Amino acid sequence: MGSRVQELLEMLYQMINEAWGIPLGAEKCVIERDKALDLIDEIKAQFPNELAEAKRLVEARTEFIGSAKKEADAMRKTAEERARQLVEDQEVIRAAKARSNEIMTSAENSAGELKRAANEYVDDAMRRTEEALAAALEEMRQTRGRFRNAAGTTARPTRPGHDTGRIDIAMDN
Repeated sequence: MGSRVQELLEMLYQMINEAWGIPLGAEKCVIERDKALDLIDEIKAQFPNELAEAKRLVEARTEFIGSAKKEADAMRKTAEERARQLVEDQEVIRAAKARSNEIMTSAENSAGELKRAANEYVDDAMRRTEEALAAALEEMRQTRGRFRNAAGTTARPTRPGHDTGRIDIAMDN
């Protein structure tokens, strides 16, 4: 309540407190009726203003609390949405990392298989080339032998380090 109503109530209290007591009536007293009624009328007149102000304050408080609740709810929803988005982002990142690991493992496996196949192919090609060269050398030796026989010449022994134009290929078969 406002200070005017409190002041009027204090005046009424003082009036009653200072009133003369009635003989043989310990709890009864004599007050000036007109003064007491005037104070009560003035208090009653002040009440609508005080009540209106109190109502306005209660409504403002209620509106403030409602606004604060709405703001808190909006902040909570925003935080929940952000948290959900972060969780989804983390899930996407986790899935991407897992897929990346799968791709890397597959690529490493494929690279290993390709390397093994390439090594086998090169080894096989070199073996076939070596066999073809050995066969060609053998055929060359036989042809040279036949040529010498037909020409009637004898083969000369070769000395180490002396270039005879001959190619020797060692075979590991």
